[in-house]
Amino acid sequence: MTDKFDPVQFASILINHGHNALIGTQYHAHGDDWVELLLPYREDLVSDPLTGILASGPIFTLMDMATSMAIWLKSGRFRPQATLDMRVDYLRPATPGKTVVGRGQCYRLTKSIGFARGEAHDGDPSDPLAHVAGTFMFTDVE
Repeated sequence: MTDKFDPVQFASILINHGHNALIGTQYHAHGDDWVELLLPYREDLVSDPLTGILASGPIFTLMDMATSMAIWLKSGRFRPQATLDMRVDYLRPATPGKTVVGRGQCYRLTKSIGFARGEAHDGDPSDPLAHVAGTFMFTDVE
């Protein structure tokens, strides 16, 4: 991509390919340095059928992509990058049957590193189910 990074266009590709396609990630909204993605509830993403609670893996994937997209959005373009570190603090389980909203925000860019944070909730941003902090290294050479 040589044009300015467009999260809506990227998400239209994202939902049709790879791991994010398998879990059903969807675009929701964005601003100058943040992106929100959705993870609709699905029974095949549940960790324990007796509780109906979503597994942590799909939530991690959602947040990794939301924070990655926030970095590309803030930098104005897509750049290949690797997740160096992604800390996830799970505060509570997602409510069975509800869509998870993942918001990632890029708060700092350097020549080779992007720093992002975010949170996931299932309908009430004041009651998050997880907080994340990630560090991403650009893998292209400038």
